[in-house]
Parts: sequence; structure tokens; C-alpha cells
Amino acid sequence: MKVLVTGGAGYIGSITAKALEEAGHTPVILDSLLTGPRVFVKDRIFYEGDIADRELLARIVDEHPDIEATIHMAARIVVPESMELPYEYYRDNVAKSLELFDQLLALGKTRVLFSSSASLYAMKDSFEVTEQDPLAPNSPYARTKMMMEQVLQDMASATDLRGIILRYFNPIGSDPDLECGIYVKEPSHVLGQLVMAARGLKPQFTITGTEHPTRDGTGIRDYIHVWDLARAHVRAVERFDSVLARVDAPSAVINVGRGDGVTVRELVAAFERVSGSKVPIGEAPPRPGDAVGAYANVDRSRELLDWEAELSIDDAIASALAWGEKRKEILGYE
Repeated sequence: MKVLVTGGAGYIGSITAKALEEAGHTPVILDSLLTGPRVFVKDRIFYEGDIADRELLARIVDEHPDIEATIHMAARIVVPESMELPYEYYRDNVAKSLELFDQLLALGKTRVLFSSSASLYAMKDSFEVTEQDPLAPNSPYARTKMMMEQVLQDMASATDLRGIILRYFNPIGSDPDLECGIYVKEPSHVLGQLVMAARGLKPQFTITGTEHPTRDGTGIRDYIHVWDLARAHVRAVERFDSVLARVDAPSAVINVGRGDGVTVRELVAAFERVSGSKVPIGEAPPRPGDAVGAYANVDRSRELLDWEAELSIDDAIASALAWGEKRKEILGYE
């Protein structure tokens, strides 16, 4: 099948496009290149432009009438930046997505797979969260994701639009062939920071938040290999109609994670084990918008998608390290 991928030049988008191809599908990429590098598009069908450009969307559908689903990944995603630039986050993640959904509906392209986030969940004593657990997003970024979930669910209830919402936990690593990975020069996420510290590109890795109510005081996350996450998208578009038939609803929410919690200190220990080297460590208070964290209950992804993570934390760390060695060759910078 042919699948429109918004944000397909980004980290997760480009790897998902590759997973689609490996499964025999054809991705059609729409990306503004605001952040994603052009090199990640490779030789795929590509349209450079804005997701809210209705004329462009109409042209894409006119030129590719056989598009069967849209994977909507285009978004601003940096939590601390969202605290500083709330207008830009609400404009790009909410207002523009609203235009995208309405135009897809008008064009008769009614299957939408939406990239959401586990940062929506309220803190829970056990840290394991199900799709039915309360939400309490604590950053503009997370609130934009919650808003768009609600928009998609409401539009699906009122129109022919249909939605599957994947709540991502914490993707790490690269694709199997090391063609795509984290591209920002100084990634804000924990594994990217660890790689930079290990390679001497920064003096130390800083643990932000050491007094959380976790087993060692540091934040807890569910780290999933990005290739597993990409495979989940393929499974979701392939089973789109059957998923909604099984839940007997016009939309569905599904957690996508490994299903276990790893603290920051535990991730550092795993990183040092895989890399074979010690990482200089510092400590600091939590960053604005940081959450204590959670990990996924993945019963629903097993049931509805017949999918579960296959790759380990060590696999993901090894691929991130390998990408760190190769990315200058591909991107032109460390």
C-alpha cells in the first residue's frame, strides 16, 4: 500500500519509512525540513511543504490517489523548548494538525495513524500505565499531543475520519543499516547526551532530577528501540480497519513501548556495560516540564496489533553508539 508520512524526514519518520518499504509498502513523504535533514528522505517520493497547506495536500492526493493511510508524525517535540516557545508549539502541533485532518477528510483519505506521547500520563505509584489511566501533561509539548488526540477522537466520532493513536514511550537507537538516527547537533534526550559524553563531545552526562520517588531517585522511562517502534507503525497501518473493528469504535489508543521501566541510573549502567567505558556524571535539578516518568502496559499492542518489542535496551544502545560513529559521514557533523 501507499502511505503518506508527515514528518518523514525526521528521526522516527525516516526510520518508519524504511520499515514500510521493507514490508513492501511505498511511503510518500511530506516534510517542511524545519528540523529533519533532506538526506534522510533518500530517493523516496517527497514533497517539501507544510502540513497545513491544503493545496499541497490536494496535489499529493491527486498525484497519488492510491494513498490508503496517513501516518502523522510532523511536530515540534522538545519539551524544554516548548516551555519557552508555547505559541510555536500550539501553532505547529495543534492548529496545523487540525487543518491537516480536515483536508484529509475532505480528500477522502480517512485513515489517520497519529504519533502521540507517553508524556501525557499522570504520575502513578506503580509507574506502569494503561491506555485508560488518567492524563496530566505537564508541558506545552505534551498538552499539544493531548489536544490532538481529543481532536482526532472527536472528528472520528462525528465524521468518516478514523484514527489510531500510538502513545510512544522513549525511542532510542538507529535503523539496522545505520542510515538514519538522531540528527540534532546536541540532542536533548538522555541517550543522545550519553553518546556525546562518551565520545568527549561534552564534559559530562548530567542526570537531571535525583530526588524522584523511584527506586534510585532518578526518572524512569520505557526505552524502546526505534526499529521496533517503526515496525509497530507498519503493523498498525496494515491492520488499521481490523483494529477499529475489534474495539468497535472509530478511534483507538495503543501504548507502544517495551513494557518495562528503566531509571536513568540504570540506563547509564547499561550504557557503560555496552560501550565498555565509564561516563563522567554530574547531577542537576529537573528541567522545566520534565516528568518523573512511566512505562507501558503493552497488553493492548499485543492484542490489537499482534506486536511486541523484539530488541533489547542493549541492542538500542549499541545501535546508537554505532550511529554516533557514522553520523558525521552522513550528516557532515558530529
